[in-house]
Amino acid sequence: MSELTVSRLTVRYGAAAVLHDLSLCVRSGEVVTIVGSNGAGKTTLLKTVAGLLAPVGGQITLDGRAIGGRPAYWVARHGVILVPEGRGIFGDQTVRDNLALGTLARHEARDPASIARDLDRQLALFPALRDRLEHLAGSLSGGQQQMLALARGLMARPRLLLLDEPSLGLSPLLTREIFAAIGRLKAEGQTILLVEQMAEQALALADRAYILERGRFTLEGKGETFHNHPAVIQAYLGRGEAGPEEP
Repeated sequence: MSELTVSRLTVRYGAAAVLHDLSLCVRSGEVVTIVGSNGAGKTTLLKTVAGLLAPVGGQITLDGRAIGGRPAYWVARHGVILVPEGRGIFGDQTVRDNLALGTLARHEARDPASIARDLDRQLALFPALRDRLEHLAGSLSGGQQQMLALARGLMARPRLLLLDEPSLGLSPLLTREIFAAIGRLKAEGQTILLVEQMAEQALALADRAYILERGRFTLEGKGETFHNHPAVIQAYLGRGEAGPEEP
């Protein structure tokens, strides 16, 4: 079981409040999507859950254990893994070394046999990496680097996987591949909190979704119902006139 609960979260940068009294939950095995424009606070939310920022108010719990305000290394060791916007790979190290770094956050199963099994699992999920294990990560294409960032996160055996704009800067073809991989993770029961500007694809994957505007949630509900919500269509989906809203 891996359930995240965020209650009345407030985060500031200096004197300016960036997140205002946010509450959300991600239940075990769910994909929950956060959609919002640039500057809405999406990345700030993920960084706070991951321990990179400290809240000034509210609570964050994972399976009932308080994790808000804990150091990032502690949060990671307890199963919350962030795949950051911009990938954050180490370009001067090999693909294999980058993947090995992901295992440092494991709370358990750090023996060579478990690591080898998980490496095989990630290479099956991202076969483009298999023939590039000894290549420098900086030599990979943008899409391959995003696959590496996801695979490295998964090598930590996350209880909760935080994905920040995984399609950023990718071609439509590579974007489809990344979302297909996320779909396979969902089918395997991986718990995911996804921040993404490609709202159509992200909402199609989501069990539930939240719309974040100027640091506040303005809508929440099942991902599928957002496709026919007039405000979501107008602001995020880039479609024409909305059809009738689902009940």
